[in-house]
Amino acid sequence: MAFTVYDCREDIRNILVTPQIRARFCRLEPGSGSLDFGHTHDLGHEIFIILEGRVEFQISGDVNELGPGQMCYALVDEPHSVRVIGEEPVLMYLSVTPHIQPTHTFYDDDRNRRPPHFRPSSDYNTETDSTTPMDEIIDRHVDTARELYECARENLATQEAQAALLKRALTDDDLETANVIRETMWSPQLELFKQMHTTADVWNTLAPRAGSVNAHY
Repeated sequence: MAFTVYDCREDIRNILVTPQIRARFCRLEPGSGSLDFGHTHDLGHEIFIILEGRVEFQISGDVNELGPGQMCYALVDEPHSVRVIGEEPVLMYLSVTPHIQPTHTFYDDDRNRRPPHFRPSSDYNTETDSTTPMDEIIDRHVDTARELYECARENLATQEAQAALLKRALTDDDLETANVIRETMWSPQLELFKQMHTTADVWNTLAPRAGSVNAHY
């Protein structure tokens, strides 16, 4: 992949969209936004960095004003919203990690969760796979889930086998042996995490075509 440099004044869009992270630049116009209850993310932590302008953020009921060079974040399940202050547009960087559909959870006036909010891939400046037959995508999804299950089984077996050995090595202050055991434990963990990302990637391909979608907010 080419080394590309992005500019917050020109690239007002999602720039990196993977199951691990979604990153983008945003431009918010004066008068836009509100400090209502907002939305949450079931899985994602969201980071906001203000580049130009001033805004107010509401996160879990607390309100703070931010300006250039400042950042804040909303953790999983923390309701958040934003409002522009003053007459200057706001340029902002944000990232959500992980990025797995449905990405946003919305609420009714009584703050009860609404049904999952699946969105088209175009909302994230990516293309929905519209050529691969859905039966093939569904089968691929099931296959990746099965592979994830097998990775989890292999990982569990290794962790169980190595746990007592690691305890003994640490009790004996045998760091050389502990280092070897830790590396042995990490190898299947790494494969499990990689398979989780693969599973999420296929799910993000499946979800926008598996039923109706709700564009934008």
